[in-house]
Amino acid sequence: MEKKNYKNSKYYYNRELSWLRFNARVLSEARDENIPFFERIKFLSITSSNLDEFFMVRIASLKDMVHAGYEKEDIAGLTPGEQLKKLYKEVHEFVELQYDTYENMVRPGFEKSKLKLIEHHEDLNESEAKYIDDYFMREVYPVLTPMAVDSSRPFPLIMNKSLNIGALLSKKDKKEEFATVQVPSVLPRFIRVEDEAKGEIKLILLEEVIERNISKLFLGYDILCSAPYRIMRNADLTIEEEEAEDLLKEIEKQIKKRQWGEAIRLEVQSDIDKKLQSRLKEELGLHSDDIYKISGPIDLTFLMKVYGLDGFDSLKKKNLAPQSVPELPEGCDIFESIRKKDILLHHPYQSFTPVVRFIEQAANDKNVLAIKQTLYRVSGNSPIVKALMKAAENGKQVSVLVELKARFDEENNIVWAKMLEKAGCHVIYGLVGLKTHSKITLVVRKEQDGIRRYVHLGTGNYNDATAKLYTDLGLFTASESVGEDATAVFNMLSGYSEPLGWNKLSVAPLWLKKKLLKLIRRETEWARNNRPAKIVAKMNSLCDPDVIAALYEASSAGVEINLLIRGICCLKVGIEGVSENIHVRSIVGDFLEHSRIFYFENDHSPEVFLASADWMPRNLERRVEIMFPVEDKDLKEKVMHILDVQFKDNTKAHLLQPDGEYIKAVPGKDDAKVCCQEIFGQEEAEKLGKKKGEGSRVFIPKTSID
Repeated sequence: MEKKNYKNSKYYYNRELSWLRFNARVLSEARDENIPFFERIKFLSITSSNLDEFFMVRIASLKDMVHAGYEKEDIAGLTPGEQLKKLYKEVHEFVELQYDTYENMVRPGFEKSKLKLIEHHEDLNESEAKYIDDYFMREVYPVLTPMAVDSSRPFPLIMNKSLNIGALLSKKDKKEEFATVQVPSVLPRFIRVEDEAKGEIKLILLEEVIERNISKLFLGYDILCSAPYRIMRNADLTIEEEEAEDLLKEIEKQIKKRQWGEAIRLEVQSDIDKKLQSRLKEELGLHSDDIYKISGPIDLTFLMKVYGLDGFDSLKKKNLAPQSVPELPEGCDIFESIRKKDILLHHPYQSFTPVVRFIEQAANDKNVLAIKQTLYRVSGNSPIVKALMKAAENGKQVSVLVELKARFDEENNIVWAKMLEKAGCHVIYGLVGLKTHSKITLVVRKEQDGIRRYVHLGTGNYNDATAKLYTDLGLFTASESVGEDATAVFNMLSGYSEPLGWNKLSVAPLWLKKKLLKLIRRETEWARNNRPAKIVAKMNSLCDPDVIAALYEASSAGVEINLLIRGICCLKVGIEGVSENIHVRSIVGDFLEHSRIFYFENDHSPEVFLASADWMPRNLERRVEIMFPVEDKDLKEKVMHILDVQFKDNTKAHLLQPDGEYIKAVPGKDDAKVCCQEIFGQEEAEKLGKKKGEGSRVFIPKTSID
């Protein structure tokens, strides 16, 4: 029997097109009328910011490949040029659907909620117009820098992601001239208009205020036409790490170039004057496919600011308050608690505070000798960084790996790195050619019976802000074998020491992928021998061809495979003889599903792992990542329960179909609605309620992984 080629390109979806389908799932939340209105405008805003990053990185990368003449096909058999052609078509269609959502759902929703967005300054009444004109002269005019283009003044460098107003001007008996002015990002995007109408809030966009008064910027000229526009540039940094004498300085230099990369996208309003559009297209060196005509306000990310307006709580979901962790009550000795038993944290349903307290307590504990930690993305006012600085000031040995190459967080991380160094911490900038994406903290403590190591491992960043928005899992342990592995990880990061083997941890790029493939193939062998075999995995993205091929082979052998993949999925379901036993779903909810959980049935001896890594080539081959086992019986059952509830979700889940499309799960006629994120929040609240002798019943589905 001929061996099947599981890497045949017809078995794979293109990564970029799969990402667009993910953003379409986010957009479907904005179009879902069962969701409170202000939550829907938040989702619409997210689709816009998602698309911005997609252009700055993914589209930009493909354009670079085309410019370089790179013709290698991706796993789906598409060259960079073919990918761009397909993407242009789908992105234009997606943008049309975004603005259809705005026009037919958001605008009517504003009116129903007594909120009016004035999108055209001509719609202002006399008193509103006077108020806005006064506001312009008082608050806006002093900030603006109008720029004309003529023989002595070349076309200016328009900043990446900036919103601008372009205009064609003329003087008597002279040819048309181009001028532009940037809409200042330091000012609010919309202004609240004073209005006597009771019970209604009116807002006007800043670009409309400027366009209304643009003649005041170009005195002595006739304004022939004007229109807002926005450009997107290639923001993917090119860092030659091998040649860089100082990585920090090299990245600082490259960040400055980000604002002036190649223009790759131009957004203009649909009614823009043809001559003005043509001038912008020519000056920016763009093709017609790069121009997006917008039927509404340009850059819908401003809707997130609208979401933040006070007075609309009835149109929003009630915020979920992260619950305290029963095993780590306020004021407890964290080290003593961890010594008793491993502790699992489930964010954002459980508070991130214990992780911060872990570092703070270590910083102030006279018995703590050393703290070692990796930082990938931290918040703007990070309490963890402050605790590390305090630890160094208290004489602890503090080693911190700050990943400077964390995309779009480079500037933030450079600031933290300098502050940590100044406080006396030993700061490592990562390994040449690799990003350090693992989330690990090691505390070394001197105790009565000798040196003991305490470790925290997580699926998400040490970021107290995103810990309230992302679903992640973290594990505290005082396991001696994990502590030995943690020491080996930091020795590897700070020096040239590569351990010959590991006790419990699997570390990329050298060992993790081999371990995953071994686990998948073990399930394959169990199935071939008619033994119980099952794989359940949750992650952000799946696009590694070796892993997918192994999953196809496992499916062909009869392994039941259930995948929960929030974003990119290059695997196809329902292929006869290849992926009939694979089922894929994606959950898009109030929180961003970020945890990585892997379950292997192993002939009735299940193994459960958590990880910082998705199943992508970049994570498994070009990053330092960590996968770690959950071995405590109670904690293992808790993780299995999390997976089980998510696979029962019939409210926020989208199911991948054989044609590559996703359909939203809906409860059957007699089925109860299951929203996993709501259930997890209720369960944590109930735990504390029971502890206090109160609490209400909550629906908890029966576990099916067993």
